[in-house]
Amino acid sequence: MRYFHGCYSVGDDLLWGINHRRKGSEPTWSALKSIRAARPDGAPIYVIMDNLSAHKNRRIRAWADKHKVRLLFTPTYASWANPIEAHFGPLRQFTLANSNHPNHTVQTRALHAYLRWRNAHARHPDVLAAQRRERARIRSEKGIRWGGRPLAPAA
Repeated sequence: MRYFHGCYSVGDDLLWGINHRRKGSEPTWSALKSIRAARPDGAPIYVIMDNLSAHKNRRIRAWADKHKVRLLFTPTYASWANPIEAHFGPLRQFTLANSNHPNHTVQTRALHAYLRWRNAHARHPDVLAAQRRERARIRSEKGIRWGGRPLAPAA
């Protein structure tokens, strides 16, 4: 099992990330450091994160305060509120769906090859269509999780 720790720059429309063997504060901290390194000008950076308890570690919060990284946490069950979520659908579709990677190294290479391609072709019609489908899927979850009507069963 591996965990993909993804980062997305809204202004630059760039997606990057790294695979880790486990969840925890160390992968989160290394991701935040990579985000800060990508913007060395010292301007404040706003990072939207899910509510994983490892993201709220005291050491991470202290580091973020010192380096002008503002941590913004989405409410529980509110993946629709995080802009990166729409990019995970295409990532899964183009690298994991119907795949049979022989090991984690090959899978990681496929993920990073997609990220390089996606960043060079961010406006590609296939990427945009996959993002639209993922946004629609996430919005449908929003209705169910936040008291909206459940989707009608397929006929």
